[in-house]
Amino acid sequence: MPLLSVPSTKSLNSPSPFYLNHHHHHHVYSFQSKTKTKFQSQSYPILSLSLSCKGLGVAVSSSSPPDSKLRSVGSKHVDVATLGNLCVDIVLNVPQLPPPSLQQRKAFMERLASSPPSKKHWEAGGNCNMAIAASRLGLDCVSIGHVGSEIYGNFLLDVLRDEGIGMVEMSTNDDTVSRSSASYETLLCWVLVDPSQRHGFCSRADFSKDPAFNWLNKLSREAKLAIKNSKVLFCNGYGFDDFSPGLLLSVVDCAVEGGTSIFFDPGPRGKTLSTGTPEEQRALNQFLRMSDVLLLTSDEAESLTGIGDPILAGQELLKRGIRTKWVIVKMGLKGSILITASSIVCAPAFKVNIVDSVGCGDSFVAAIAYGFIHNLPMVNTLAIANAVGAATAMGCGAGRNVASLEKVLHILKSPNLNEDDEFWTEILEKKVVDQEVTRLSNIVLNGNRNHLNFVPFDKVASELLTKFEFPRTVENVPT
Repeated sequence: MPLLSVPSTKSLNSPSPFYLNHHHHHHVYSFQSKTKTKFQSQSYPILSLSLSCKGLGVAVSSSSPPDSKLRSVGSKHVDVATLGNLCVDIVLNVPQLPPPSLQQRKAFMERLASSPPSKKHWEAGGNCNMAIAASRLGLDCVSIGHVGSEIYGNFLLDVLRDEGIGMVEMSTNDDTVSRSSASYETLLCWVLVDPSQRHGFCSRADFSKDPAFNWLNKLSREAKLAIKNSKVLFCNGYGFDDFSPGLLLSVVDCAVEGGTSIFFDPGPRGKTLSTGTPEEQRALNQFLRMSDVLLLTSDEAESLTGIGDPILAGQELLKRGIRTKWVIVKMGLKGSILITASSIVCAPAFKVNIVDSVGCGDSFVAAIAYGFIHNLPMVNTLAIANAVGAATAMGCGAGRNVASLEKVLHILKSPNLNEDDEFWTEILEKKVVDQEVTRLSNIVLNGNRNHLNFVPFDKVASELLTKFEFPRTVENVPT
């Protein structure tokens, strides 16, 4: 594949060949070249790839009229709030990637930043991916975070507003930072692509040990209100790059107090945070214990538990949790597994033509939130999440390029499951005997086989298509 290699000391162990090495702060981009490559034309299976991207949200500036979604949040009319990770990706072709030395990289980035490139190179990324995918599934979304008042912040707010997503600003009037200070500005991630399609990343977050918005030391009243009045709050490990561990602990407390379900995806930062400062470890552990839904790749689950078997690792995370209801393990190209105290649900991935894996993990989470909020059967929730992740992979880039509902429905109508019977049999052999095990399958079987409940994909697809194509005729279960 013509894509790879980022000049970084940290790279991800990835469960699929579509993960490129990347700097730990940011996402990986791959691009379509003008000529069809072997990489683009072949059909590859995909599921929820585990990229937990640096995030984004959508905002309404303080001078804007109050967002209609925020006016109605008193009765939890907001489905999903994302926390932090608001950045603008600027994707540029460069003759060569930045030098490895930190000082030279900083100078390289400052040269790039001195004259803003054309808007055609800008894209919303990270948590924006999750919010946009969720909004396109019909969920009401807000993003809670910080954007500056410069051109990039305005661009971000415009993108989110166009996608129907509200924004809540985290900064308060008494925050000790000047609006003209560089640390107040919207985070930019420079995504650099050389002639060999190798990728490099630069962001000011790379050059400081402190979080980007370290001056934010408490939640604004509006942020607290938005957390308490959302059904789901989505946070990921990259939040630690934006905010102090103390502020993140107050986010957990606020969600718990407001009865808001916390979704947490530690991403590749989970490993570094688990051996980080005492404050980072405490905040990470609080997220792992107090989240209702944890989402991890099999590698990330192993790094946090020391257990290589994904189901046993998931069960261990459930045991450690106080509020944890679901642990979802993303198995790369194989599929995904949802583990509860009494059941194990597995769904193979879909085979699709992969163009770009950026944003797949983020859009996967959006569909899990949809299933959770609407009380869908767990196997249906995994199926729609796999389809949304696959639909995103068929496009180029993230942000506004994540899955459209039309693409998702197309995948559900022409199912091509990547069923690897041997793989699932081996995984499920190690299950605990008293657990109910369900597996999505194209194969129609009568009854159970070895205590395994096979659910035909046709049935699941038909239920999902009815829900999305005729939403008014399908009664949503109240949450």
